[in-house]
Amino acid sequence: MPTPPDPPASPLGPLSGGDARVPRVLRTAAAYSWRILAVGLVVRAAFSVLGQYQRIAVAVFLGMVITAVLRPVVSVFARVMPRGLAVAASLVGGIVLVLGALTLVGETVAAQLTGLEQEFAEGIDRIERQLEGPPFRLPPAVFDDLQSRIGDLLSSHSSAIVSTALSGVTRLIDVLTVLALAVFCSVFFMHSGDRQWRWVCDQLPAAARNPVDVGGVAAWRTFTGYTHGILLVAVTNAILVGLALFALDVPLALPLALLEFFAAFIPLIGSPIALGIAAVVALASKGPLIALVVVALIVVIGQIEGHLLHPLVMSWAVRLHPVVVALSVIGGAVAAGVIGAVVAVPLVAVVWSVYQALLNRTRHAP
Repeated sequence: MPTPPDPPASPLGPLSGGDARVPRVLRTAAAYSWRILAVGLVVRAAFSVLGQYQRIAVAVFLGMVITAVLRPVVSVFARVMPRGLAVAASLVGGIVLVLGALTLVGETVAAQLTGLEQEFAEGIDRIERQLEGPPFRLPPAVFDDLQSRIGDLLSSHSSAIVSTALSGVTRLIDVLTVLALAVFCSVFFMHSGDRQWRWVCDQLPAAARNPVDVGGVAAWRTFTGYTHGILLVAVTNAILVGLALFALDVPLALPLALLEFFAAFIPLIGSPIALGIAAVVALASKGPLIALVVVALIVVIGQIEGHLLHPLVMSWAVRLHPVVVALSVIGGAVAAGVIGAVVAVPLVAVVWSVYQALLNRTRHAP
């Protein structure tokens, strides 16, 4: 009589009498569940540690952004001058360009400040008259009461406003410190980043050097492509918004265009928020008709960004589904505020590209 075959081994090891009565699907789900929980705890601990060094992490990230933007310029300059001098020339040129743009914005705001106060006061009076008429028919006492409440609120919270302003000075010092550290890191990244990466790989065990090198090259290629692409999106959006606001004679067109430039670095939600601020300015200064045109501009630029520019960015870096982009932005904002919203998408793109590079390496390994 033939001997019956042995039962297949359990992924959890030998089965006791009680385990034998547990369905295999449940045992497999339990095995994966505790592994997922362990990974989640490790990720949570890693984010907690990084949160203690948030300024350093932000400085390194900004240094990598500066490197990704200026390194092509450094490569061009290095053809006719020593690399150290090429790095210095590129960095000084970038700083002069940024400071020049900020100076131009400051002069524009200062030149328009007197006229803006009058335009905004007239605009608010115009909005009040429209709300007092049909179809809203709000009583004038509502606005008088609102103005008095705003005055009482400001006077009663004057100490809190002063303390907030003082804390803003402290935050400004923190921002300047982070920027200085970012520029310091970018100098070495641009000058000898390749040698630094080779040194890091050489410190690893021999079996890990090639996978780490493959993943690092894929990560940097994706990060550089994403940075160049999102910079193109920001510049395009800022030019479109600036031209439209100038054509509509909306005040503060240049500062609002600059705001749109920085807001574009937060995919999907940054541009609508910046254009919403522009719509409020247009409503207060030019009336509801111009404000509606600016709202229509939000829709048009959103379509251009979503269907033309962002697909181009993702084709340069890694193709991410819009749902993944949206969840990444919201998750990053919940985890780390505005900084998390900016960092989330490139981080997800880099992780995905590293995974694909290592997967392709495994498939093509002999």
